[in-house]
Amino acid sequence: MSDTTAEAAPEAPAAPATAPGGGAESFTDRLRRPRTYAVLIGSLLLLVLPFYLDRFWLQAGLFAMAAAIGAIGLNMLTGATGQLSMGHAFFLAVGAYGYCVLAGESSTENGHTLTGLGLPTWLAAILAVLLAGAAGGLFSPIAGRLRGAYLGIATLALIFIGQHVLFNAGSLTGGYNGRAVPPLSLFGFTFDDTEVVVAAVPFGSSEKLWYAGLAALLLSALFARGVLRGRPGRAMNAIRDHRIAAGVMGVPVARYRAGVFVLSSMYAGLAGVLLALVFQRTVPEYFGMILSLEYLAMIVIGGLGSVAGAVIGAAFVTLLPQVFTHYSDSLPLVSAPGTGGLAPGEASRYLYGAAVVAVVLFLPGGLARLGLARAKKPSAPNKPKATKQSASPNQSALPKQSAPPKNPGEKS
Repeated sequence: MSDTTAEAAPEAPAAPATAPGGGAESFTDRLRRPRTYAVLIGSLLLLVLPFYLDRFWLQAGLFAMAAAIGAIGLNMLTGATGQLSMGHAFFLAVGAYGYCVLAGESSTENGHTLTGLGLPTWLAAILAVLLAGAAGGLFSPIAGRLRGAYLGIATLALIFIGQHVLFNAGSLTGGYNGRAVPPLSLFGFTFDDTEVVVAAVPFGSSEKLWYAGLAALLLSALFARGVLRGRPGRAMNAIRDHRIAAGVMGVPVARYRAGVFVLSSMYAGLAGVLLALVFQRTVPEYFGMILSLEYLAMIVIGGLGSVAGAVIGAAFVTLLPQVFTHYSDSLPLVSAPGTGGLAPGEASRYLYGAAVVAVVLFLPGGLARLGLARAKKPSAPNKPKATKQSASPNQSALPKQSAPPKNPGEKS
């Protein structure tokens, strides 16, 4: 059966949310949810963290934000559509190095004559995301036809191609030593290490990028949430659960697979741009196979097909090595890098590898399921017990009829 079929027929709009009593849920009822209070408190906490945290933890949080953006894109591809991708790190590299080439100036560094177009940095960031989407578009015909392990093996080739290009295209990437990342400038405000005092707190590049990363993550999460909860999300889930049935119902399977692959690539490109701005230097070795495996671990640990799961899994996988590095002196079996013991990065990989096994075995919904309160089904109203129908007043007034008397000669 062909993967490309007619468009699906328009569906009826979803029914409005109902309150436990059966009526439509009002805005006030939504505000009274515990989850709403948790979101508000968490948002306020994220806004004030740059005033209290040092540079180390701010950079760790920025790494988690960038990883969350990339994990959301991969979760739409793998978790919602069922397409396995092993080449996510390739598109992060396209976004990071695309920004460097588009925003940087031509110069000589570490023996390499670097090429740069010198575009405005905000425009270079947008074009880098579109460039990652274009790279995904070139691969989308393959992604539209392959599925499962076959697509995973095909995308794995992107990692080897990308590593070869990054190490050998010295004029674009700077070779093994990488190249410097131009700071982002937006509306005359530069996100660099020039200190700006806000409420008696000096703001450097990490503090400034914190709010840019929050804005990028919020917009990315809201857009992905709208896609997954709308008609495209239902089509993606249908393709994941039963491809042939989705095609019979009118879903253009190949077109959706290719489109989601392009969208996932753009998310990875945006994550690569944010990573480059945080690192302030891009290194080819970082964008390897281990990074792609880490992104797969993020969406499995957090929860497949869920935006919140992608964010939780990205925070878990990204912050764990940072915590081990910071507290390596006080943690057992973990030592500082280069001292001969178990390095924090290796210890963290062992731990979230065990977390992947535990989630697959005992918590298929991921860590996101732990934070969701299971809604209780409203119990059916108690039906009155059936009682013996009483006689009507007219019937009770009548005397009870007795059987007619028998004839003396009739046998009983």
